[in-house]
Amino acid sequence: MADDNKTKRTDSSLIKALIQTEAEIDRAELEKSQADKRTRQIKSSKTYKSAGPLKNLGSKNRHQEEIRMLEAELAAVKNELRETKEALQQARLDGVSMNSIKVQKSVREMKNDASLMNYIEKAVVRKQQHDKNYNDALTYAGRLFMNERDAYRRTVYETLLQGLKIEDIPEFMMREAFTDNVQLSHAASFRASLNMRIRQSQLFGTLPEYILDDKKAAYEFMDKLNIRRPWTSEKSFKADELEIDPSTVVKPADGAGARGVYLIHDFSDIIDLKRARKLDSKEALRSSMKEDLDTGRVSEDDWMTEELILEDKENKTPGSDIKFYCFYGKVGLVLEINRYPELKYCWWTADGERVRTGKYDNEPFLGEGVTPSEIEMASKISKEIPAPFIRIDFLKSEDGLVFGEFTPKPGNYDEFDKETDQWMGDFFLEAEARLTYDLINHEAFTTYMESRQG
Repeated sequence: MADDNKTKRTDSSLIKALIQTEAEIDRAELEKSQADKRTRQIKSSKTYKSAGPLKNLGSKNRHQEEIRMLEAELAAVKNELRETKEALQQARLDGVSMNSIKVQKSVREMKNDASLMNYIEKAVVRKQQHDKNYNDALTYAGRLFMNERDAYRRTVYETLLQGLKIEDIPEFMMREAFTDNVQLSHAASFRASLNMRIRQSQLFGTLPEYILDDKKAAYEFMDKLNIRRPWTSEKSFKADELEIDPSTVVKPADGAGARGVYLIHDFSDIIDLKRARKLDSKEALRSSMKEDLDTGRVSEDDWMTEELILEDKENKTPGSDIKFYCFYGKVGLVLEINRYPELKYCWWTADGERVRTGKYDNEPFLGEGVTPSEIEMASKISKEIPAPFIRIDFLKSEDGLVFGEFTPKPGNYDEFDKETDQWMGDFFLEAEARLTYDLINHEAFTTYMESRQG
């Protein structure tokens, strides 16, 4: 596979070089033709003819040296003109070149100066025009190769596709995809797919996976599948009313992540998971919970308790988070999180390969990963849900994984790097196709429907 990709890249590079060489030859021939035409015009002019014998005055060598100097000067001027044109074009399309830190600093200053709203309105218009300029330029560049030989057309189109969003790809290029002459590998996007899923929910209402975002519905569903989960309190409490017991977890009734989550080993050994700090009394716990509410880290004074899951009971090691990014019967990515004593992340593929994804790359660690049977379990669970994507979150205990929650919209899903976003986008599209096929063939999704009706 790697050799095939290397060969394809080499072939593509050679074709691009050939296209460039032929273009330069065409340009040279055009310039020569224009120069010859200009020479004929000069020689046919009255001024040239009236010069007569004066044209032969002076040293032949000196004349040739002057010609060489003029040619060198002309070449320098042409190069300067080309660079100026390129810089001007770049300025028109991109504006001032700035890195993200400078951009953020500038935007913050505008907010402080009460000028941000005006900037936003103008920036939106400029960006729209900027994008249109690029799309027009790239689309027209593609049209210029519509009638070229297949290898040239394919190479140019595949290069252009790297700079076009799916909605910007013109029909004449999409037409090539039906012939397998061009691959749309750059067109898929996990981010775009989730964005469109949210738009679907606005148009249609609650989508199947969103129902499982409710903890009670999720537990009922997993109970029917006989998947282990922690016991939980039957009702929620206000902070002042909450009964605090050893070997339990206190958390917001409708929270996400580690905000407001406390691990109670005993009354003198309480871990504030989000802030990775230790509390030594019930009073300190209630004070910290109040601080969560006052600062907005927790939005409502509505708390619950559940079973404390430990990865190592003897050493009081909290269970690592294991999050499966599932695409209707397939696992795409696995995120392993160690939250205490310090926050660390590790990404895995379903094949057990450690990868970087653009998210949390500053805090990687060598995790333990998951077993093939755990991958299979997550895959089977996701196949029971009529949705192209859902994340299934577990905690690692001494004797296996314990279900935590379903997450249909993972936080900051826009932070994956381009490569990860694209291949996860392909996972999403494949899952949609498989789901559509199963629905056409009357897949009942019995467990899901029973939980939904219950």
